[in-house]
Amino acid sequence: MKVLSVVGARPQFVKLSPVAHALESAGHDHVIVHTGQHYDAALSDVFFADLGIQRPDVNLHVGSGSHAEQTGAMLPGLERAMLEHRPDWVLVYGDTNSTVAAALAAVKIHQPVAHLEAGLRSFNRLMPEEHNRVMTDHAADLLLAPTEVAVRHLRDEGLGERTVLVGDVMADVLFRVRDARLAGGPTPLPTGVTEGDYLVATIHRAENTDDPARLSAIIRALAGIDRPVLLLAHPRLRDRSVAAGIPLDSGAVTVLEPQPYPRLVDLVARSAGVVTDSGGLQKEAFLLRVPCTTLRHETEWVETVELGWNVLDGALANVAAHASRPVPPATDAAPYGRGDAAMRVVEALAAPPRVENALTP
Repeated sequence: MKVLSVVGARPQFVKLSPVAHALESAGHDHVIVHTGQHYDAALSDVFFADLGIQRPDVNLHVGSGSHAEQTGAMLPGLERAMLEHRPDWVLVYGDTNSTVAAALAAVKIHQPVAHLEAGLRSFNRLMPEEHNRVMTDHAADLLLAPTEVAVRHLRDEGLGERTVLVGDVMADVLFRVRDARLAGGPTPLPTGVTEGDYLVATIHRAENTDDPARLSAIIRALAGIDRPVLLLAHPRLRDRSVAAGIPLDSGAVTVLEPQPYPRLVDLVARSAGVVTDSGGLQKEAFLLRVPCTTLRHETEWVETVELGWNVLDGALANVAAHASRPVPPATDAAPYGRGDAAMRVVEALAAPPRVENALTP
């Protein structure tokens, strides 16, 4: 079996890692196409090295641009890669412009598509990610769902026959990195920061960065927290803050560059909590049993809220109090699986009858 994976953004590199290792272990051919959606080395190149992923076979280097510019720029290169490699499956990850572009390029040439992390829904149609994931699910031939909730969403949309529950591959890689971190011992924290008495923050979504008034309110809220806040500043956040004249490093906030994934896991695991608008970091905080405050009105990862480990504060009503709340009651719930999702993904890809491929002679 030959699988062509399409990735382009930091969360997708993390998801790719366990799948790449599982495909290699099972003896399958694997081609990696990097669209270049995240072109900053701290959000791209370093992840391949840190997570032990083979270098991409193809890099489209599309760079930045509007949603239309970025998505459109990907299509010719993606089509060429698919025509050249003729995979049994095009595997797309998550909900980015790279995801929907690859799905569109594949279905136009009748190439079988599998969607990893299918069925997630925020039901917020103002989010570009929501449109990306819905359109990809309805185009794909195989839907690899991470949770029971995601399976229910797909069934509700009439997609149940294409759906397989595999668990969440993010849990696979996080547990592996966590265990390696524990075996290797602690690493130094930034100056003036004490283990268990700081917060990790990330802000990158357009809804939070593109409105100067809202971005200013978020930074004020972080600055007023009663313990150090390590703000891992995504390039989008830096660009928007400079354009709006909003200093990021004020009050409690210390600004850091985006961190390599193992270092991110280490910082979160040793923190008192997380403040974020990232989907992945909400889940990573839960898996590490660290309280999370999400600066959105909704989340795709509803289990983190239902189990008490995540609080939504899209209105920015009480960020400081939420971020400083006590640790919730312990739980052994495992809604995202126990670390074998990548193996299940490979089994699901190998199990179905081959979807008719118009590229086969």
